[in-house]
Amino acid sequence: MNIFKISSKNLVRNKLTTILNIILVAFGVSILSILFLASTQISSKLEKNAKDIDLVVGAKGSPLQLILSSVYHIDYPTGNIPAKDAYKLMQNPMVKRAVPLALGDNYNGYRIVGTDSTFSNLYGLSIQKGSFWHKDLEATLGNTVALTSGLKIGDFFFGAHGLTGNGDVHKQHAYQVKGILKPQGNITDNLILTNIGSVYKMHEEKHVEGHSNVSEGAKEINDKQITALLIQYKSPMSVILFPRMVNQSTSMQAASPAMESARLFSLIGVGIDTLQWFAIFIMGIAALSIFISLYNAMKERKYDLAIMRCLGASKSKLFFLVMFEGVLVTFIGACLGLLIGHIALEVIGAYQESSQAKLTGFTTIPQEVYLIWIGLFIGALASLIPAMQIYKVDIAETLTKNR
Repeated sequence: MNIFKISSKNLVRNKLTTILNIILVAFGVSILSILFLASTQISSKLEKNAKDIDLVVGAKGSPLQLILSSVYHIDYPTGNIPAKDAYKLMQNPMVKRAVPLALGDNYNGYRIVGTDSTFSNLYGLSIQKGSFWHKDLEATLGNTVALTSGLKIGDFFFGAHGLTGNGDVHKQHAYQVKGILKPQGNITDNLILTNIGSVYKMHEEKHVEGHSNVSEGAKEINDKQITALLIQYKSPMSVILFPRMVNQSTSMQAASPAMESARLFSLIGVGIDTLQWFAIFIMGIAALSIFISLYNAMKERKYDLAIMRCLGASKSKLFFLVMFEGVLVTFIGACLGLLIGHIALEVIGAYQESSQAKLTGFTTIPQEVYLIWIGLFIGALASLIPAMQIYKVDIAETLTKNR
């Protein structure tokens, strides 16, 4: 007796009920799959992009906004800070490394970041083609920027004012591509890097003679403004002393990426938990539906089962036959749900406005294997009571009633 063949035919015979059960399981699994994939990617991006950054110093305002704009590049800055004051903090003995950032422009939605060589050291950047920027209006592209924009070494492009859109293009100055970075797997893949002098030049009404050769250091930021500083501490004691000093004795604010990222993820987690419970509820309904359909089917199939017993089928074999039907439905539903989940997340990622935080469905995580096992467990659990009815079937009585 071929259990798989008989189970398949029984499911096809009740195809509408089978399809409903598969859809319910698939719907629940797809929601859980999307949640697992999205939360894992978001958590990974938060961790990678904030790696080795102990503190961010910027204009007073929302600490979370400061972190989002300066570390993750997915929000507008809280404002600018005096470059003189920022330079003093860079020389503080508690600071191991300070990376200045000047934001304000973009190219096709990719942010143009004015900084210096310490930014490359902080993120461990390496060149795939060309070289790093050296002078004003030279730019080094993140790998994703180069791939999607089609820009090559030596090409020129114009930046636009603002962090998104191309409404106000700075046509008075063009950037030249000097290099393309190797893929980093973090936010730098989506950035265009240049020196701070280039950002100043884009927003100056008149050209300042002798300014074009100044690329880094105190001369470049003197009497100007920058957006933020990315700070690395020299010692653990700085964690306590430095942020308090910045917040209390300067006009700037200090925000911790670790603390703000944890707060952001806790806020996201509330919605994720709600959706997870909703998906579990759907899976519960699927289990109940499978149970009811198999239980009702057992009443209709008593005669068939009695005949099979007469033909030599054991009780245990018929027990596994009914169990297999429930497991087969949930297995198909779980696999379909995973496929739907990946496709749905890829579609969501395609419509995301921010390229910096883009999600993708073209990835897998270990937790997805558990979803299949959970599906199989639900199928087995829902089939258990109907399958046990096999042992209550009286062959003689059943055949007599159906003569």
